[in-house]
Amino acid sequence: MRMYDLIEKKKHGGSLTGDEIHWMVSGYVEGGIPDYQMSAMMMAIWFRGMEDREITDLTLEMARSGDMADLSPIAGFKVDKHSTGGVGDKTTLIVGPVVASLGVRVAKMSGRGLGFTGGTIDKLESIPGFQTAIPRDRFFELVNRVGIAVIGQSGNMVPADKKMYALRDVTATVDSIPLIAASIMSKKLAGGSDGIVLDVKTGSGAFMKTMEDSIALAGKMVAIGTMAGRTCTALITDMDVPLGNAVGNSLEVKESMEVLSGGGPEDLREVSLRLAAEMLHTAGKGTAEECYGLAAGALQDGSALRVFLEMVRAQGGDPAWAEKLAAGEVETDIPRMQVKAEKDGFINGMDTEGIGTCSVMLHAGRAEKEDPIDHSAGIILLRKYGDEVKKGDVIAELLAKDPSLFPDAAERLLGALRIGPEKGAERRLIYARVSADGVEMR
Repeated sequence: MRMYDLIEKKKHGGSLTGDEIHWMVSGYVEGGIPDYQMSAMMMAIWFRGMEDREITDLTLEMARSGDMADLSPIAGFKVDKHSTGGVGDKTTLIVGPVVASLGVRVAKMSGRGLGFTGGTIDKLESIPGFQTAIPRDRFFELVNRVGIAVIGQSGNMVPADKKMYALRDVTATVDSIPLIAASIMSKKLAGGSDGIVLDVKTGSGAFMKTMEDSIALAGKMVAIGTMAGRTCTALITDMDVPLGNAVGNSLEVKESMEVLSGGGPEDLREVSLRLAAEMLHTAGKGTAEECYGLAAGALQDGSALRVFLEMVRAQGGDPAWAEKLAAGEVETDIPRMQVKAEKDGFINGMDTEGIGTCSVMLHAGRAEKEDPIDHSAGIILLRKYGDEVKKGDVIAELLAKDPSLFPDAAERLLGALRIGPEKGAERRLIYARVSADGVEMR
């Protein structure tokens, strides 16, 4: 085979065979195919697309390019949840303990945040002592005993994706639905879970800005998971408004614990319950509505909170600190700045990506992969979409160790909020469910 011939074939809309995709991926990982030829192939895919069978073959080859997790030492059905990323999206901290408290194992391998989207590992590492790098045998033991463990992606998992994503990032091919789907699902398949629930965000703070693109991406990922022999579904959820009121690592842990304690913002609670219900349904625990009731019960009776605290203890963290954080008893002298409304009206628009960028400016997130983060920094949104405000009302608080960051961040935050005389249309939290049977609008 020659890479030239495969590029020519895809350029003219042809379909690559499984053997051709295997040769291409393995050759690229091993260094036999240069970056410039893989760049040309990815641009051809951007223009010509790929069939579901092609994307599945590509995804499996990417997953097999490195270590594949064997979760067989973990008893029972294992289910994973993946979000395409958003602002204030801390649902893993809630749905994982909820599902685990109801007898479904959650063996979670998560990543760090980059850009305006947060990372679960960064959030958990804001808990003093919490360890996300633990040996695999210990990981298995914790999932079997506690029901859940969350660790960072390590070792040589999916090296093909690492190389291909770095190339996509500099060749304007990041926004290719086949390549996005293969990138996400290669990591999920390598993770080894039996069931996969996808939370595909849509809106201004999501990677996919339109409903059409979000449903298309969800459909491709569900098709990949199904063709690879996994039980796979997706929910399309709103990201035109940040999820919850907190943006920033320790702030989001606190808010997650408020939900686990039976309170917290209603939007965060509802999305978390729907995702947990979908995971429980995937594991065969009942109908979607029965599973919703089970999940709500786990919040109400405190069993999900107990599992979260046990996970913290098992992974070296301080559960007492976490409980004090949720109760507002953790003393902190981090500087704060109030951001006030500049006129009367209703908040009828939020540039959610802009709000995420504001958090990065405060060092709650990373502009570059190697950037250090401030776990205590972030934003508390006191008013959100649909709220009426008066000029001078405090609409948010900014937190950062370096107060010199506040003026520019406040300007960015105010620029991300649109205040007008009309309240704006009511928004939904869940737009659709995508399964192997098709798309069900909500």
